[in-house]
Amino acid sequence: MNPSNPARKRQPGQPPPPRRESASARAARAARIAAELARAYPHAGCSLDFESPFQLLIATILSAQCTDKRVNVVTPSVFRRWPDPTALAAAAPEELEAVIRSTGFFRAKARSILGCCRGLVDRHGGTVPRTLEELVRLPGVGRKTANVVLGSAFGIASGVVVDTHVGRIARRLGLTRQADAVRAERDLSVSVPRGEWIAFSHRLIEHGRSVCTARAPRCDACPLADLCPRVGVRAGRVGR
Repeated sequence: MNPSNPARKRQPGQPPPPRRESASARAARAARIAAELARAYPHAGCSLDFESPFQLLIATILSAQCTDKRVNVVTPSVFRRWPDPTALAAAAPEELEAVIRSTGFFRAKARSILGCCRGLVDRHGGTVPRTLEELVRLPGVGRKTANVVLGSAFGIASGVVVDTHVGRIARRLGLTRQADAVRAERDLSVSVPRGEWIAFSHRLIEHGRSVCTARAPRCDACPLADLCPRVGVRAGRVGR
């Protein structure tokens, strides 16, 4: 053994380092993870309140750096005052900012919402398009927002929604190493069965809230324990 580079000793209770996994083996494990999540969270779904694709689009823009719970408090006031893309596109910026202020970053969000609604009116006759390519051309709409709308409003599996929580848990599960959401989505889209793309994110978010928390994951109560290499989890951080 090289004394200048001693082997790092694994602490008691710490999981072994993840082994290199082939793409086919990762896909098989991802399918099992999806099945276990379906059993554990059969009713998981979008936690943003909406009655139309338009409402979900606006709610998802507002959800950036904000809890869904707070967004659900704010959106009824938005849609009572501006019930459709035409009305919202004509809103005075300062009035919209005042209504959405509590969601944070309200000036940037107001610009995105106004630009998005003007795009809906000018390019799509006031209707929300049903393709990823058209959605991401709207101001303020990225891949995550587009995937949320297509999946939850239209039932179209255009990709895997990767937010902060999904990315964190996917890395912990060894399904991706990528911190960038677009690259992480690419990895998950390869491994997770396409038929599970929409539900997978909802269930992973629910799992992150109830079991696989950021600071103290409850690995002892985890339905995925036998499938998870616990990447980045230190023994002292495991909750009970």
